[in-house]
Amino acid sequence: MSIPELKRFPIGQFDEPEEIPDTQLEEHIKIIKNFPSKLKTLIEDFSDEQLDTPYREKGWTVRQLVNHLADSHANAFIRFKLALTEENPVIKTYHEAKWAELQDSASLSIKPAMRMLKGIHQRWYHLLRSLTNRQFERTFHHPEQGRNYNLRICLAMYSWHCHHHFAHIENLKNTEGW
Repeated sequence: MSIPELKRFPIGQFDEPEEIPDTQLEEHIKIIKNFPSKLKTLIEDFSDEQLDTPYREKGWTVRQLVNHLADSHANAFIRFKLALTEENPVIKTYHEAKWAELQDSASLSIKPAMRMLKGIHQRWYHLLRSLTNRQFERTFHHPEQGRNYNLRICLAMYSWHCHHHFAHIENLKNTEGW
């Protein structure tokens, strides 16, 4: 993997597993539970200058990453609820790169996004703990990708997403010596 590719995907791209045993499912649920506090610990002492530093050349700033996480995980939580209450619903997609350029993502304090993440993840964790194996097999349809996702795979993807963006920020922090 090239250096630019490694900076873009520091833990590698999401590798969709063929199956997710219950033990791995539990690990993914714990990641959802603990991610907001883990992220807070990583960035709590960042200055505005540090928050406005891109994690890679032509990449988002830390501020944009944090706001992206709130936006993305809010959408994911809603997708879970749609899949649990409707038969294979077609989800609404969004242009995450364009969302990251909006002023609330590019210049607002990260405190509202961190509060959102904390609340979303608390609710998401509670929901996940209540699901049966059968409910984890429920699906939604992603129109841009032209396929269905079951909630087990979706959870694995968002567990990866947590690690993926955490690694972006952690690598930047280490590289810059913060």
